[in-house]
Amino acid sequence: MIIFKNQNYIICKKFIGVSSQKTDGNNDMPSLLSEVAGIPANSIYTIHRLDNLVGGTMVYAVDKNSASKLSALVSDNKMQKTYLAVIHGKPEEKSGLMEDLLFKDSSKNKSYVVKRMRKGVKRALLEYELIDTVEYNNEEISLVKILLHTGRTHQIRVQFSHRKMPLLGDRRYGSGKDDCSVALWSHKIEFTSPFDGEDKTYSSLPNGEKFPWCLFNME
Repeated sequence: MIIFKNQNYIICKKFIGVSSQKTDGNNDMPSLLSEVAGIPANSIYTIHRLDNLVGGTMVYAVDKNSASKLSALVSDNKMQKTYLAVIHGKPEEKSGLMEDLLFKDSSKNKSYVVKRMRKGVKRALLEYELIDTVEYNNEEISLVKILLHTGRTHQIRVQFSHRKMPLLGDRRYGSGKDDCSVALWSHKIEFTSPFDGEDKTYSSLPNGEKFPWCLFNME
């Protein structure tokens, strides 16, 4: 679970189905990290978030001052996040940009692509690269690598679904009844450390024995 730990932060692999932030119970990453690292849960600060159904690389601060500095990186878009996703279909281009206007309906906890800017609408931008395409159940499915340039709610899921390429297992955004959780993984986090000035890169991979990741070479 813990990938790296120092006096300022913990890099970990978040479990699928576990909240990335503190909840009333104990099924959350701060509580689990507290047990493993021997740090009080109230001393573990959530810097960024992943949906409950998504797993992968995350960073947590271990004191208030470190939390402030790391949160500033996120706010200033200086913490680069790369994801892996398995989608239905195949992009027309091997690589490219997706740019949309997204509106979040908080009552439904769901985001939508809209045509014009208005109250509550935010610009969403990501960059993708097609890694591989295979045939499964008489259709093409593809592994893509995604670099987020903005961090909107459900951004990757919405933008690919809008282009008729929903993520496998993503029932909320139209992929039917695939036998898996949402096929999205926080693969890599990169930033220049505000503590020692060095460039940092931390990564993890999904379980290559589980569907749909098992259909691709995850190394």
